[in-house]
Amino acid sequence: MPGIRVRDGEPFEKALRRFTKSCEKAGLMSDIKKHQQYEKPSELKRRKANVARRKMRKISFMEY
Repeated sequence: MPGIRVRDGEPFEKALRRFTKSCEKAGLMSDIKKHQQYEKPSELKRRKANVARRKMRKISFMEY
């Protein structure tokens, strides 16, 4: 679980914004969304294949 230290005189809203950013960087929000509902194994495989396909497309685009 990510944590932050609130600086002296720092507004609560700014500290909360930093905390949410650190949670997003750690992948916590996507993990929570992923576990909110059951995903069939076939859907999981299809989603992972799509992610890998996008990643390969991005890598091949970067080489040009």
